[in-house]
Amino acid sequence: MSDLIEPWLREILRCPVGKHELADGSAPDGSAELQCTEDCEGSGQRRGYPIQDGIPVLLADQARVFTV
Repeated sequence: MSDLIEPWLREILRCPVGKHELADGSAPDGSAELQCTEDCEGSGQRRGYPIQDGIPVLLADQARVFTV
């Protein structure tokens, strides 16, 4: 999945809510997404941001909230 996003862009992308790093991950349906590496707005809660046509959609209202 990391080859979907240019390395220079990966270095600067951050969660728009928690301002921490994002890591490659998969949504429950198997699609690519970027996931928060730290809790975001609550203990054990993180966000997954979809990647659509190779472009990460970093909008909080379109993120998937999940627990770890």
